[in-house]
Amino acid sequence: MESKKNTERIMPESEAQKPLGRRNFIAMAVAGALIVLGFILMLGAPSTETEFNPDIFSARRIVVGPALAFIGFVAMAIAIIIKPAKK
Repeated sequence: MESKKNTERIMPESEAQKPLGRRNFIAMAVAGALIVLGFILMLGAPSTETEFNPDIFSARRIVVGPALAFIGFVAMAIAIIIKPAKK
């Protein structure tokens, strides 16, 4: 068999050939930050068998945190789908 070292060369992709652009990656980073922030807002001390913690039913932990994480997941899908800007 012939060696293909000389016939095939790895050429860098042009900006038009890349599936995701800079705008996509920035949007994905923002969406990832929203997801992490949503999960952080859901954190807190749990209730134990000996002591009840009423904070487990706070609006921050059962409404705001999950809603923010959900918005982050939707934003991540949108960030992947949007077309990169053409130069």
